[in-house]
Amino acid sequence: MTAQRACGVDDVAVSAAVKVELDGIAVAIVKQSDGTIHAIGDTCTHGEISLSEGFVEDDTIECWAHGSQFALRTGKPLNLPAYEPVPVFPVTIDGDDVLVDVANPLTQNS
Repeated sequence: MTAQRACGVDDVAVSAAVKVELDGIAVAIVKQSDGTIHAIGDTCTHGEISLSEGFVEDDTIECWAHGSQFALRTGKPLNLPAYEPVPVFPVTIDGDDVLVDVANPLTQNS
């Protein structure tokens, strides 16, 4: 795994997202209400909108511009207008650091 530090665990509020750039890839680091942290591609596949500026609820993130929701675990869109998934990246917590491996996405846009 080629994980690199994306941010600190405490840098991400519960039910919120933080945008980071790793190796030229925009990534939204998201913390669910149960404390689980996810790394998902930050760009909505419908409208080139930053997902980290959207809304986090349960295990989804919603694009603020057009309302498409994406599953945090799979990157799949759950409603229109988006129909293409966003990538999901492996996350490791190392002490107070969130490490993300953008070189080996768990899912790819198809």
